[in-house]
Amino acid sequence: MKKQQNKAAILYATILYFCGFFLFLEWLYPLKDISDTNNIMIFIIYTMFCFFISALQLKWWLSLLLKGFGLFFILNGLYFNVPIVSALWLGQAQDEFTFNIQALFSQQWYYLTPLFRSFLFLLLIWLMSYLLHYWFVQMKRIFLFVLLTFVYITILDTFTVYDGTMSIVRTFIISFIALGIANLMKELSQESIHFGWLKKSPVWLMPLIVVVFISTMIGFAAPKVEPIWPDPVPFIQSAAENVGGNGGGPVQKVGYGEDDSRLGGSFIQDDTPVFYARTPERHYWRIETKDEYTGKGWVLSSDSEYELQPNGSIDLETFSSSVETESQDALVEFQENESINKLVYPYGVRQVERLAGEEAVFLDLESDAIEARRNGEVANLNTYQLSYEHPSYELNVLRESNERYGEELLEHYTQLPDTLPERVVDLAEEITKPYESRYEKVKAVERYFASNDFEYRTTDIPVPTGNEDYVDQFLFDSRIGYCDNFSTSMVVLLRAIDIPARWVKGFTSGQLIGGENEAELYEVTNGNAHSWVEVYFPETGWVPFEPTQGFSNLSDFHVDVDNANNTALPQTEDDVLEAPEGNDLPEQPESDVQTEETAEQESVQNDAARFTFNWWYAAILAAITLIIGIAIYKTRFRWQTKALAVKMKNGQDAKSFQEAYHHLMKLLQHYGYAKDPDQTLREFANRIDMHYATDEMGQLTRHYERLLYRNEINESQLNELTQLWKNLIKRIMG
Repeated sequence: MKKQQNKAAILYATILYFCGFFLFLEWLYPLKDISDTNNIMIFIIYTMFCFFISALQLKWWLSLLLKGFGLFFILNGLYFNVPIVSALWLGQAQDEFTFNIQALFSQQWYYLTPLFRSFLFLLLIWLMSYLLHYWFVQMKRIFLFVLLTFVYITILDTFTVYDGTMSIVRTFIISFIALGIANLMKELSQESIHFGWLKKSPVWLMPLIVVVFISTMIGFAAPKVEPIWPDPVPFIQSAAENVGGNGGGPVQKVGYGEDDSRLGGSFIQDDTPVFYARTPERHYWRIETKDEYTGKGWVLSSDSEYELQPNGSIDLETFSSSVETESQDALVEFQENESINKLVYPYGVRQVERLAGEEAVFLDLESDAIEARRNGEVANLNTYQLSYEHPSYELNVLRESNERYGEELLEHYTQLPDTLPERVVDLAEEITKPYESRYEKVKAVERYFASNDFEYRTTDIPVPTGNEDYVDQFLFDSRIGYCDNFSTSMVVLLRAIDIPARWVKGFTSGQLIGGENEAELYEVTNGNAHSWVEVYFPETGWVPFEPTQGFSNLSDFHVDVDNANNTALPQTEDDVLEAPEGNDLPEQPESDVQTEETAEQESVQNDAARFTFNWWYAAILAAITLIIGIAIYKTRFRWQTKALAVKMKNGQDAKSFQEAYHHLMKLLQHYGYAKDPDQTLREFANRIDMHYATDEMGQLTRHYERLLYRNEINESQLNELTQLWKNLIKRIMG
């Protein structure tokens, strides 16, 4: 009978734990909508793995090994292109974690690499599997987590694009089942309630499930009362409009606009979809460039000069023919109520297709803007297909760039207003002084905005007044802003040291929402409107750079391994996390497969010497960890005893005494005094008392049996029992 009851208890505890698992999944589902996480399935699979291991209740060391192996297996598959636990793998891992730990301590959050962020998130999932097992199975206190889940979903549903309708329904069903099981298990654990048939049979689950199901259906189908409180989102937006930012700037609605002559001011986020794009990978959606900085914003230095592109074939060269490219296609579909009178296009566009036959395509030779015209009038195309050559820029070519600029290009793209404060030029020279090559100088300026107290913000953004310069105000006074502030400032700083640069407008890649046949579907909203920087390298052409905090450079960069002593290739320029000299940023890892520093390894010979050192470092670290682990394991009973002693002192109740007695039995077994299967507790207690010449075990056992079989304990004697327990522990452990 006891065995059947234990089986039933294990069954109910397992059901309760998996209710916790499904509730935790509701925390993961919104990630694909509210973050840049493209595929949450990896995290869901690891969550299933961790919860399954915890449900099995394996030995702690075996559980640690299995979950740790799963974590490193995922990280290796996502971020490493070398054999696992090889010398190169260990070196890359060490550099990665050293760099990120330094970034944490120096509070350079934007420098945390994707690998380390994934590691932290997987570690959080690991810890949550333990925590929820403790809450749901051991303590059966689940209401707090249920409440937090409801709050989490409702906040996301209200203030983000995430639709939490079905999530709320799922959470309601799971929560009520879990609460029903948890409360009934608490009642059944009281020995004074004799419902043995409930402990043996899961038949009581059916009424619970039926009640929850019917309640859900009624709640879902019943007429809904109109909300009593108004929607807070419009109120917040109107408040922002009325305030207009403490910085004195007007509040605008985010999105693409053509007038950039006066930048600055706050804006309201708008996630209204503008267009959908089917494309093989993420990239910038370019619209136009501006070349003349006025001190307040951007204008074109010359009138637009549109030229007909026969048959939709685009003659636009933003990079040289030596740049490695891959032929790709993209399909752009605008929303019915959204339109832009210029085409959005990726770098390397070659052909505009799916025209109705009446449209002609024109390219502005001044701004690189592309228009479709019908009967001489600008036409807004709802759907069109683009063929393009997706570029991948070779890093060594950029680093070694030393060809002289043409006089006309240099004069055109280093233009600055006469009113520009001299301290802006001085700052540009100070930032780039430690570097020699063009590329290093450009990267130094790009990195500058990741530190030095700059903050990405869309509210309370000032607008320069009077003789104030837009860039000077951002660099030295406000230090807060969004993409226009960061990108304009980088262009001006580069022009101040005679490096040709220009300002680019368009959209980022948007949110991945699906895909098929190697073409991913992205939703691009007004909130994805963006500006960035292009820098001219004579050997390569115009190369994109991304100075805005929190944004990734969506262009591809690579290293030609035939001409360089490198083995691992970074995929995107956003992975560049190198640290400038003379700055307080953490030192960049030299062999991180997700950073540009991977592409900047010194040589294979230097790497080999460094990895030899890393092997010794890893061996010493492993030995220290092993020694600490063995010491903790060997002294585990002492730590457990101290913890129980504190618990009994702070909470003297029947449960604490029961845990203490169980610990005493485990301790005796560990020291070679295990209870025989056919031996009663009193017989075993007499045996222990005879061995240690005491009666303490007998007294503890009598009180334990009274608690176990009669559910009785004299709480006034708990102090005395605690002392008896401590005395016997001391005898056993010497």
